[in-house]
Amino acid sequence: MKSDPAFIDWKAGVTLDPAERWGDWHSIVTEATSRGVEVRRARIVSTPVSEYIRFEYDVTHGLNIAAGEDVRWLSRRNATGLALPGNDFWLFDSSLVLVNHFDGEGENMEVELTEDPEVAKLCESSFEAVWARATPHAEFQPAESA
Repeated sequence: MKSDPAFIDWKAGVTLDPAERWGDWHSIVTEATSRGVEVRRARIVSTPVSEYIRFEYDVTHGLNIAAGEDVRWLSRRNATGLALPGNDFWLFDSSLVLVNHFDGEGENMEVELTEDPEVAKLCESSFEAVWARATPHAEFQPAESA
């Protein structure tokens, strides 16, 4: 997402304050995880990583981890053999799927919600398979991963 203001500032060397930049998201996740809700995020990435993925990696600790998310990374090389949905998604309570549709430059074009049980089942099983192979954020080295 080349137009992301936080990405633009990060490239310029500006220090990013997650609570200021992503206040609503940070607050929602922090509140949910403080109640015991498990929030897991898995990122499948090509390596070596792009500049935008490096940005995501660099802000993950201060944003996602600090809010209580558990984040793992999977090199695309290690995803062979996994059945994966064609789009980025969030799965809520094993039944509601929020699908993110991006254009070729990574810009968000549309969000779709579905409660189709087959879609939810595919997303849940694929996420669990990715999670089992993925590396925890603290151990992932984007420049060295394969």
